[in-house]
Amino acid sequence: MEDVLIILVAEDDQLIQAMVEEALSDGGFETSVAASGEQAIALLRGNKSNYRALITDINLLGRLDGWEVAQVARELNPALPLIYMTGTNGEEWPSRGAPKCFARKAICTRPNRYRRSRASERYPA
Repeated sequence: MEDVLIILVAEDDQLIQAMVEEALSDGGFETSVAASGEQAIALLRGNKSNYRALITDINLLGRLDGWEVAQVARELNPALPLIYMTGTNGEEWPSRGAPKCFARKAICTRPNRYRRSRASERYPA
């Protein structure tokens, strides 16, 4: 039996959840979605050996933000790949340990481009 590649997605916006889930599914991954930091940490603690990566929004609903979720994920599995998302700028990222070049270059500021490109694939003119 082949290993299932499960990515934990911590995102409170349902539209972005759907977009990320679709992109990961297209790439052959399964997803587990948490809508709050608390829910993400509960899922990490309950299933820590099965997640292949964590994708987390920085500004989540609830008491815990994406930085805190990532910190717990690293404590549970230091080798777990992390991907951060945010709808705000990345000015605070270096103070949280993300390299300055990462904060400037790797932020996807236009998720609508992805949506439009996916829609044009499905519904060609």
